[in-house]
Amino acid sequence: MRKVIDCRDFPSESGCTLTISGEEEEVVRAASEHAVSVHGHTASAELRDQIRASLKNEMPQHA
Repeated sequence: MRKVIDCRDFPSESGCTLTISGEEEEVVRAASEHAVSVHGHTASAELRDQIRASLKNEMPQHA
């Protein structure tokens, strides 16, 4: 099942609205890079663990 993480679920001074979805490892990697480059977090195993714990299952979209 695809995973999703949405910046709107976390407090942010920038009001970021980015949503990332995909396979779990893709989302963790992309969200970690985004958290570091945009939100000023430090790249670490702890950050990746926090992101992984915050992932949600993507709800299927039906046409």
